[in-house]
Amino acid sequence: MVHEWALAEAIVEYVKSNYPNINKFKRIEILLGELQSIDEEILGFSLKEILKSENITVDELVLGEEEAVLRCRRCGHEWRLKELKLEDEVKEAIHFVPEVAHSFIKCPKCGSRDFEVVRGRGVYVKEVIPYE
Repeated sequence: MVHEWALAEAIVEYVKSNYPNINKFKRIEILLGELQSIDEEILGFSLKEILKSENITVDELVLGEEEAVLRCRRCGHEWRLKELKLEDEVKEAIHFVPEVAHSFIKCPKCGSRDFEVVRGRGVYVKEVIPYE
């Protein structure tokens, strides 16, 4: 919960700094990278509480997941993390230290562990629509 609360604080600070003197929004959409394994329910609760404490109202707060896509640097093959059958403890390790993914995952086509994360890492503010 501490992790999600800290993310919520950062998101609210982003909104406040980019939309000063605006305290009413039609919509705010946040994308959560699949590799982050963020608890959407806790993040949503945290965001609502912090926004309320800052006297900021949001009609529609949307939390969506950005699917993790990986690309092999050796053969160029792309695949989705969801295609792999990873154990829960491996997913948790990747959540805390995404760089360890290279220890557990290899390219399904050529077997290389040299890959990059194309999408699905991090937290992004996708859209902010204020009332003007």
